[in-house]
Amino acid sequence: MAVNRFGRGAFTPLLFGWRRLAALVGSLLLSACSSQQQLPPFTASGYIADQGAVRIWRKESSDGNTHILAAFSPWREGATTVGQYRWHNEQLTFLELNIADKDPEQVKIRFASNGELSFMQREVNAQKQQLSEDQIALYQYRARQIKEVSEALRIGHVVLHQGHWNGNNTVTTCEDTVVTPKLDSESLGFIERRQGRSAAKVSVAWLEAPEGTQLLLVANENFCTWQPKADDF
Repeated sequence: MAVNRFGRGAFTPLLFGWRRLAALVGSLLLSACSSQQQLPPFTASGYIADQGAVRIWRKESSDGNTHILAAFSPWREGATTVGQYRWHNEQLTFLELNIADKDPEQVKIRFASNGELSFMQREVNAQKQQLSEDQIALYQYRARQIKEVSEALRIGHVVLHQGHWNGNNTVTTCEDTVVTPKLDSESLGFIERRQGRSAAKVSVAWLEAPEGTQLLLVANENFCTWQPKADDF
């Protein structure tokens, strides 16, 4: 998942930066109980972290299961990390992390219904390694963070959109709809310059919320080939 990133220093985030998001999580989660009935079961969202962009897909099932896919794309150097997390009610049952570095890394951990560890595996360059109790606890902590942040984004109606840049300020989304994102002139200029250096249509990802619209990523790769769909997620 190689990505040509939109440089964070080129603009000022509207409301989607990590520091402000972290401050909002607690207050937004207070309203979760009253808002839960109004939220769709499948959502796509994201935010701007200190070192890159995070995209999150989340699906709630009627049987109490929650499935989250989170993709972190660093702004400059560094590895793209894709994580999958599954909960039953409030119990984390499974997590898998794939880090696309020069030394590829994969972590898989499963937990029993009572929360006890039932399986763990870490591979670095196809070499299996053991995980310590502290490492497992850290993965659990980060999984809880992702779940809380994704819930805050759902409640805040921060929505991720992705698609192919057409020029003329329009995008054909992964749902095959032509839209005109309300991006600022600096963001539009960046996309056009990036498109000017690519023979194929570039992909763009952006966030929309009641407070505004924010460009998140611009890349050569086709986001639509791996974007999760509600029916099979």
